[in-house]
Amino acid sequence: MSHRGSDEQGMGMTGKIHIGIGGWTYEPWRGVFYPKGLVQKRELEYAASQLTSIEINGTYYSTFKPDSWMKWRDETPDGFVFAVKASRYCTNRKVLSEGKESFDRFLDQGLTALGDKLGPINWQFMATKKFDPVDFEGFLKLLPTEKDDVRLRHALEVRHPSFDTREFYDLAARYGCAIVYAEDDEAPEWPRIDQPTADFAYARLMSSREDEPTGMSAAELNATAERLRGWAKRGDVFAYLIAGAKVRNPAAAMALIARLDG
Repeated sequence: MSHRGSDEQGMGMTGKIHIGIGGWTYEPWRGVFYPKGLVQKRELEYAASQLTSIEINGTYYSTFKPDSWMKWRDETPDGFVFAVKASRYCTNRKVLSEGKESFDRFLDQGLTALGDKLGPINWQFMATKKFDPVDFEGFLKLLPTEKDDVRLRHALEVRHPSFDTREFYDLAARYGCAIVYAEDDEAPEWPRIDQPTADFAYARLMSSREDEPTGMSAAELNATAERLRGWAKRGDVFAYLIAGAKVRNPAAAMALIARLDG
């Protein structure tokens, strides 16, 4: 399985394209994505052999011990990268800038043990959270750019239309945060923001369909691959097949990787 970066895939590209799924424990993947008989404790190892990244979702709900982070690091190959979904206790609050205690608890759990396998942190906000420039800047000021000599990159997943404004784009750019490009056909009211506010891009693609063996049609996969190539011209890209027809997401991710490796 090739894990080449996009800088090796085409002229003019400067970033690496990392493609994956959300989490790796999902029963319907067994016998479909995971080979029959594969023991559960080897599922991460297998997923990491087929994909180039995984977004860890469990961190949205709870914390993990340092041993878990070291285990995940050791079970994945060189060049593999994890994105980490931030704790909901940091983002699901009325006043964002008052969340320092939750920030510390989330960041101190051991995620820097991933070392160079630590990709961006995805800070996801509820669809009811509206853009308040003063409070949101207070939140951004709480985001450290490094911890334990490991660089921290931050992506902002906003779901209220009020964020689709130049004032928000400029604020994200001022703090070097990427704005998550979230594509979900079942939530057309969510803003689809494609703005270059950081030296990397982050996408969550949530429109896979069960009637397509690869989750998306060939034309959709080709269009997505071209979009990722375009983003890679300005830095690393992290793209995840999430939700939608979840059982098809590993196949969709592998189909995208094949197109970019071709």
